Amino acid sequence: MLKGIHPALSPQLIATLAGMGHGDEILLADAHFPAASFNSNVIRADGIRVGTLLSGIIPLFELDQYVQQPLAMMQAVEGDTLDPSVEDRYLTAINTNNIDATMIERIERFAFYQRVRSCTAVVVTGETAKYGNIILKKGVTEFKEL
Repeated sequence: MLKGIHPALSPQLIATLAGMGHGDEILLADAHFPAASFNSNVIRADGIRVGTLLSGIIPLFELDQYVQQPLAMMQAVEGDTLDPSVEDRYLTAINTNNIDATMIERIERFAFYQRVRSCTAVVVTGETAKYGNIILKKGVTEFKEL
């Protein structure tokens, strides 16, 4: 175990995050998402909620500063409604002063599926919230000399 790394982050997930470049995306998917149908790199995080993973990932992962919406979630299908508490929980887990709901792009269902095809990985979680999927776009990490 490493110091400062959230215990919900598996070695496979940490390696995937470390290998991503700026502009690369990763999907934290709810338990219902058909991951293997849309991406060949599926990481299992069964039983772990998306908010928990976000709490562990965000301290290690710079969101893309060069796009207005470095986060993406699926739009509700016609006739459905979104539960605003899902987005609120995710924003709370991200817990940074400069991230708010305007930085979340809402994408039509089938366009969302297409975007997932180009994600670096899909992390299947234990999240049970409807429309509980969120894509993170990686930014540039600045390093300071020690």
